[in-house]
Amino acid sequence: MGVDLGDLASKHTINLASLSGKIIAIDAFNIIYQFLASIRQEDGTPLMDFKGNVTAHLSGLFYRNARLLENGIRPIYVFDGKPPSFKGATQEARAFAKAEAEKKWKKALEEERLEDAKKYAQATSKLTREMVGESKQLLEAMGIPVFQAPSEGEAQAAYFVQQGAAYATASQDYDALLFGSPVLLRNISITGRRKVPRQNRFVIVEPEEINLEETLRTLGITHKQLILLGILVGTDFNEGVQRVGPKTALKIVKEHTTPGAIKKYVQEKYQYEFEEDIEAIIDFFLHPPIEKTSEKFSWPESDETKVRKILCEEHDFNEDRIQRTLEQMLKQYKEKTSQSKLEKWF
Repeated sequence: MGVDLGDLASKHTINLASLSGKIIAIDAFNIIYQFLASIRQEDGTPLMDFKGNVTAHLSGLFYRNARLLENGIRPIYVFDGKPPSFKGATQEARAFAKAEAEKKWKKALEEERLEDAKKYAQATSKLTREMVGESKQLLEAMGIPVFQAPSEGEAQAAYFVQQGAAYATASQDYDALLFGSPVLLRNISITGRRKVPRQNRFVIVEPEEINLEETLRTLGITHKQLILLGILVGTDFNEGVQRVGPKTALKIVKEHTTPGAIKKYVQEKYQYEFEEDIEAIIDFFLHPPIEKTSEKFSWPESDETKVRKILCEEHDFNEDRIQRTLEQMLKQYKEKTSQSKLEKWF
């Protein structure tokens, strides 16, 4: 879970069709965790094959990317590499939270509280090395480029957008903005009708586009102040200040513009001491480890035989459904990309 900017970011509702022909750099871990959390049975048990292997990540990647490709979108999946040393505390806290959620999940199952059970189960999601390997294999079989970042995937994706190699970074978190991505896309993998937890109603989730420059101009702050705002709320690398939400954090960074002034203010106002070196976190957002590459990405045709082998032979997916989806995906993708090339002439 990355930084939460709440309603501060300048969001514009779009549709997938408007992204046809555009290259989107996707934060792989962020998207895959969404699939592991959301693609579950009613009691919270993850989707599995007949051998007991979790397959939610494969199901999500296949069907959601099929939809992106059908809309003529060209995704690149950017995978995380080695995390910075100061992320260790966050990872330990997450591991503890997952363990606690698992206890609550089991208790809710015993008491037959299925809605609670599913909610707690979602918080137990774990992405293993094997899952990462399977995800890369499936994406490559679908003709989707995979890029291994040296550190944070969002930082590398932001670099691609800055360099014009991609149109936008896609992630549910706002960290890409802190890493300087000019454009961020949210909800591209969870569009559609979604049930509101604990309520008997549904909402329509639509893709959102967020422009960094517009957001900074609207808020009246600099990129560095946005990073300071994120640190106050909490990032992947530090725990936020209790009782400080996005709007309060915005007020603080406008009144106290340096890290030293902010540390002094929260110490006096909230009796809070940052355990992390916030100057190091700021520097990491401004100068993250990335691979500065001029690589031109290509999208070869899907290897249908390999896709069926991974999904159907190895993980028991329904072969007829997979084949229908592949045929529809390839047909629509070719039509959309041909149309996109034709429109460049007019």
